[in-house]
Amino acid sequence: MNQLLVLVNLQIAEIITGQKLPLTSRQRLRGLLLTLVIGLIICFWGLGQTGLVDETPPLFAASARVMARTGDWLTPRVNGLPRFDKPPFVYWLMGVGYALPSRAAWDPLGTWAARFPSALATLITMLMLADTIMILPQLQDTHPRQTALSIALAFALSPLILLWNRIAVSDALLCGTLTVSLLFQWRRFAMPKQQSWWPAWLVLGLAVLTKGPIAIGLTLLTLVLFAALTRQSHALLVRLCPVRGLLLTVVVSLPWYAAELIVEGEPFWTSFFVYHNIQRLTSVVNNHLQPWWFFLPLMLLAALPFSLLLILGFAICLKRRLRRHVVFESPSHSLATFASSWLLATFLFFTAAATKLPSYWLPATPAAAILIGLSTRMPTSSVESYRWAWRGTAGLTLLLAIALFAAPIWIPLISDSEMPTLSGELLASQLVLRAATCILASGVLGLMLPWRPYCGHLLTAQIPLIIFQVIALVPMISLGDKVRQLPIRQVAELVRCIRRPGEPLAMVGVMKPSLHFYADQIVLYEGRSERALVNLSDRLQLERRYGWLGYPSTDRLFDPSTLLIVIDQSTIARSHWQGLQRQRLGHFGIYEIWRLRKSELEQQARLLNLDGKQPDWRQSKPERY
Repeated sequence: MNQLLVLVNLQIAEIITGQKLPLTSRQRLRGLLLTLVIGLIICFWGLGQTGLVDETPPLFAASARVMARTGDWLTPRVNGLPRFDKPPFVYWLMGVGYALPSRAAWDPLGTWAARFPSALATLITMLMLADTIMILPQLQDTHPRQTALSIALAFALSPLILLWNRIAVSDALLCGTLTVSLLFQWRRFAMPKQQSWWPAWLVLGLAVLTKGPIAIGLTLLTLVLFAALTRQSHALLVRLCPVRGLLLTVVVSLPWYAAELIVEGEPFWTSFFVYHNIQRLTSVVNNHLQPWWFFLPLMLLAALPFSLLLILGFAICLKRRLRRHVVFESPSHSLATFASSWLLATFLFFTAAATKLPSYWLPATPAAAILIGLSTRMPTSSVESYRWAWRGTAGLTLLLAIALFAAPIWIPLISDSEMPTLSGELLASQLVLRAATCILASGVLGLMLPWRPYCGHLLTAQIPLIIFQVIALVPMISLGDKVRQLPIRQVAELVRCIRRPGEPLAMVGVMKPSLHFYADQIVLYEGRSERALVNLSDRLQLERRYGWLGYPSTDRLFDPSTLLIVIDQSTIARSHWQGLQRQRLGHFGIYEIWRLRKSELEQQARLLNLDGKQPDWRQSKPERY
């Protein structure tokens, strides 16, 4: 009888508050299994079928492969040089893939292992988002499993995530580790008796090992904004234990930094801390100068086609929290406020930075997904706003479909010297038509759904986008790989067959790190200028690298008289490269392979020396490879 009374009281409370009863463990497990299956399709479908895209991913992959091969898991190295670009966590995860037995059989291109950390991080983020919603359903959410899946999909189907999920760099891993850490922080605040304080700070240590101290800055700024919006700073301090937590973060992350500083010394300090952290925040590097409002359109682009729902969720949440007389918000119902703080913290942090890149917005995409999903659960007073936002979303989706159906008009305008046949092959493949059909289906479904807040509408509109990813996006990536990256792999294969023992390998003009990755040889990279030719000649005589001793060599098996050069068509047209006597060994795409006598190169370099062209390759270059 007592149990019946308790159940009746809970049902009455559910009717009054609009809150569904907590999910059982079995219901949560089913929701997570469904999220897992869909996530595996989105994240891992065709993951290793294409090659690495230049220029940064091959540098990560080659460094991880060297770690697995040499057993040196401390210092990342690429092309015979230390690589201090990022901390080692992403290299460690890639290296585990490269260390697996018989990898050449199931990962012949070496790209599945390189992309595994990004795909895994995306999948774990989806599961963490879904689990958080199902553990703590928000106010008026009567279908938490549907909300959980729609939020996980709003994250995974973001255009930025669809792209970076398949790029072998550290950005997706930072997004994943930071998301898990922040959601653990909020869960500790919302249910302090069920959630321990330490998992959030431990995972934050992994985020610091992924991309540096930036993870701590984003976390602290998010918590400060959340405390200001909720006006519960004391509860946050007591529940999150930030002093002990930061100490745990330091214990997890500091040993590698200390060891690397001891072993590598000043070059590590200058490259990692000064250049890749301080200078990127305080000055523009690599010409990545963008206006202060750069992340505003990027935020909308990353949320397509549900950008208006993001604006709605963010606006309603801030409007409610910034009122003069704020109604107390239960910690367990504060997820939208936390997501708004998270989104705003990312925007403020990277807007203040001098260097701005699209990948910097990745840590905000989970927060945006939460706001998109919770916008379908807004209070009754927001129903009219929701209707307009949903109509706009459906209309925007249809506009995207129309633009894709008009592809025969604008695709021929695409011009890329490295992919001269791309537009023709893309149109002939009919892949854009598939994409347009999927987007159209999503827009039509959006128009057919009733104009009232309900998370099932969002989930229904997302189903065609999952199909789009499988039947259109992944094949498009494969097509782009065939046009752009296949010639490099063909060049590398020929180089491995024809290269004489000890014969140097150089690439001039277009510089592709993937040549080093696929040829598995030290490659000397230079540009197409006259000084580049002088640099190459000088480096062949004087440069020393890990795994390559330069020229001359004391080993009689080596042939120091010739070198192989990979050169592109536009560089060949330069006069200082045309006069050389060379043997043409192969031609793939825009690239030719030459065998050249070093005496020919030295003679041309001396002539350029007389014309005032002196070598400058010894000058410090932080991103040299």
